[in-house]
Amino acid sequence: MLLVVDAGNTNIVFAVHDGKDWRGTWRISTNDQRTSDEYAVWLLGLIELSHLNHRAISRAIIGTVVPAALYHLRRLCREWLDIEPLIANNALDWGCPVKVDTPAEVGVDRRLNGLAAQHFFGGPLVVVDFGTATTFDVVDEDGAFCGGAIAPGVNLSLEALHQAAARLPRISVGRPSSAIGRSTTVAMRSGLFWGYVGLVEGIVSRIALEMATPIKVIATGGLAPLFSEGTDLFQHVAPTLTLDGLRLLAARNATGEFIPAPG
Repeated sequence: MLLVVDAGNTNIVFAVHDGKDWRGTWRISTNDQRTSDEYAVWLLGLIELSHLNHRAISRAIIGTVVPAALYHLRRLCREWLDIEPLIANNALDWGCPVKVDTPAEVGVDRRLNGLAAQHFFGGPLVVVDFGTATTFDVVDEDGAFCGGAIAPGVNLSLEALHQAAARLPRISVGRPSSAIGRSTTVAMRSGLFWGYVGLVEGIVSRIALEMATPIKVIATGGLAPLFSEGTDLFQHVAPTLTLDGLRLLAARNATGEFIPAPG
């Protein structure tokens, strides 16, 4: 089985794939001070509760936009699973070109989204990822990553609004019952929800104009199902897109990459 680790700015997602299906997916908040032993106690316990055998995990791949978290995640694989993980980076074989000015600056999470979306849906397309940042990742008809756009994430904007305006409360993200809020909470929820729907529709329409061809629009990220309720923009909602990108990248770079950890 393959262990996939997607370490984002807010959460780290661990998942196990048996070659056919995802057998388990678990999420923990990102904390670069958390040790490999702490990860092991948490993860191995969850694997056992899912009636899986961690000794059956023979390969691992880690994708992260948080470099400080990588050290302990790598040690988790080496010390507790006895495997050397593959680290997703731009030097690996992705099977598709990058058509941007500075390829080294592209976050691997964005390339992973593009890789998986191209595999499942075919280009040209744009992936909207509702994460800590809301990213728009563009893939052309040949599968090349062509850049995109990056906007503040929904929860980041919500927290900034609460912090900057003393009288505005901290609220949860949700679809409002009406656009006109008759209370502060509903007004905030309306502005956030419909504001982001408008942001996404506006950016995607401009991307489509520049590409001058019909494009598919794919949504991913934890809030994708919620925001897909407010627009007909998305042809597909793919919650595991980044995990699938890691899985596909691991398969493409399998030969000679997964070696036993020393000692």
